[in-house]
Amino acid sequence: MMIRIEDFADRQNVRNIHLVSFSDETEANLVDALRADGSVEISLVATVEDDIVGHVMCSRMQAPFRALGLAPIAVLPEFRNQGIAAQLIRAAIDMAKSKGWEGIFLLGDPAYYQRFGFSVTDAVNFQSPYAGPYLMVLSIKGDVLPVQSGVIEYAPAFDQLG
Repeated sequence: MMIRIEDFADRQNVRNIHLVSFSDETEANLVDALRADGSVEISLVATVEDDIVGHVMCSRMQAPFRALGLAPIAVLPEFRNQGIAAQLIRAAIDMAKSKGWEGIFLLGDPAYYQRFGFSVTDAVNFQSPYAGPYLMVLSIKGDVLPVQSGVIEYAPAFDQLG
């Protein structure tokens, strides 16, 4: 398995991964909308023998510090439970760190994402329509976020999620 930056020729395969991975087109459409509104900062694919089997995307957020939103992430069903999603997440975190980002927000299962350093507790003082028990944040530049509270907004494409 190899992880690399998504290129233009990968787009249909990436869309198909999201269509197969979720019960409707929401995530696939979100990927397309994030590309269309220019919010994408990181888009990585996992390949096995040159076939794309997984994808992760991070987009710019409005926040009181340089922050990304990690979403969506998908792995083809037949390649799940092999650590591919975890490797994609770690690669996205590493790339965000190398590009000078200060934090990453996401919505997800704390039991899964805490292993990467994401914290519900650190996100609790941020105001967002997504605030609650599944909103988490990861400080990329050390143990403490540069700011511990404020208003955060995901990229405009997330507004279409309803």
